[in-house]
Parts: sequence; structure tokens; C-alpha cells
Amino acid sequence: MTGRGTLSARMQAVADMVTKGSRVCDVGCDHGYVPIYLVRQGISPAVLAMDINKGPLLKAREHVMRAGLKEYIRLRLSDGLDGYVPGEAETLICAGMGGRLMQRILTRHPHKTADFQELVLQPQSEVYMFRKFLRNTGYSIVREDMILEDGKFYPVIKAVPVSPFGQLEKETQGQDFMDVEDYFGPKLLETRHPVLILYLQKEWENCIKIKESLAKAGNTQRAQKRLKELGEKMDYIEKAAQICGCKLF
Repeated sequence: MTGRGTLSARMQAVADMVTKGSRVCDVGCDHGYVPIYLVRQGISPAVLAMDINKGPLLKAREHVMRAGLKEYIRLRLSDGLDGYVPGEAETLICAGMGGRLMQRILTRHPHKTADFQELVLQPQSEVYMFRKFLRNTGYSIVREDMILEDGKFYPVIKAVPVSPFGQLEKETQGQDFMDVEDYFGPKLLETRHPVLILYLQKEWENCIKIKESLAKAGNTQRAQKRLKELGEKMDYIEKAAQICGCKLF
């Protein structure tokens, strides 16, 4: 939150994904800014704010008390969903952590994860792996956003459980197409999101620089392996750019 009591752009994108009227469980709530915003704006009638660390949770409690929202926001010390009781919320927020950690949180208690009607997620690393995990676990990405803040790109994902028929329909699109979607986001591609286009151009520039650097390194086995991986990545970037109708250079 800024001094004016507003959310940062990336956290605003998370809050905007929450369906109005749903109770929220915010895992990794940090200082409680998103829960406070959701209640103040009348988006959520109640929020369960959880964090693994006592320090941020104490700060969150201080902010909640100052906002006069202790009747609407409960705080709980919890490692992931360990402290969550099924039936307490309809929406799960999990933001500001790596994709692998997020995957561990979602798979540690499958029956608890399955209790939510929607997941609002902001993985800060290993995004390709995480989108693929969601698809393979039976979730459909229904909405996405991407924020460029302080020079960093932040994808935001809203996912819901998908029916077996819907999953089968997705698989008929072909593995190559699904890989492109996993890399760059099905809804970001569909809407030709302007920040995604900036991201594609930036990634292409980075790949060119790395390719030039590897060429100077000589014809080593390691360099050849890296060049092959780089070529595959650049192929996906080109396909994504074609979908978005944008130029890379």
C-alpha cells in the first residue's frame, strides 16, 4: 500500500480478480493490505488472512485494528493451507511467491484446495511450469492480467476447476499450442495484452544477447545444449508474437 492507502499495481491486479461477494482466504497475506482493501471496497464480506511468519502477521493485525475491520478479517498463523478449515472461503489468493512453492501449497492438502471455487494466483517464478501444473491438475485459466512494475513483469491468474469434458476439449488443440499457452498465458494471448507484448519483445532481446554471448564461448557441449534450449524458447516467442500480431524487432 502507498501512503494514500491504495494498493500497488500488482496487488491491485490480484484484488481485481476476486469475485464480488465471495469470502476469501489469503495465503501469504504479508501485512494484510489486500484483505483490508477487499473488505473496504465491499468486494468480500469476510477474509481469512494467513501467513507462515509471525512478524508480517503482527503487522497485518496492527493494520486491521487501525482500519477497524477486526470483525471482518481474521488472522491466522499457518504454513500454506495447514490452518485452513474447509468451508471458510470460496476464493483462495496465493500471491508473491515462487511457482514451485505455490504448487506445493496447492498439492499438500488436495481436499482443502478442492474446497475453493476459484484460485487467484500470482507466481513470481517458474510460471511456465506452474501454468502447466494447473492444466494437468484439472484447472482452467479463465482470466489473466500482467503488470509491469519497477521493471519486473508480474502475471496474475484466475483459475477454476474444469469439467473432464472441458479438459478433453483443451487437449484436442495440440501439445505445441498448449505449450505456447503455458509459457505466455492463454488469456493474455487471446486478448493480445499490451504488457505481454512488451514482455515478448524483452524476452526476444534477452535471447539474442545470450545467443551472441554463447557464440563467443566456443563450440562446447554445454554451449550447444544451451543454444538448443534457447532456440526452442525463441520458437515459442515467435509463435506467441504471431498470435498477438506483434513485431519482435
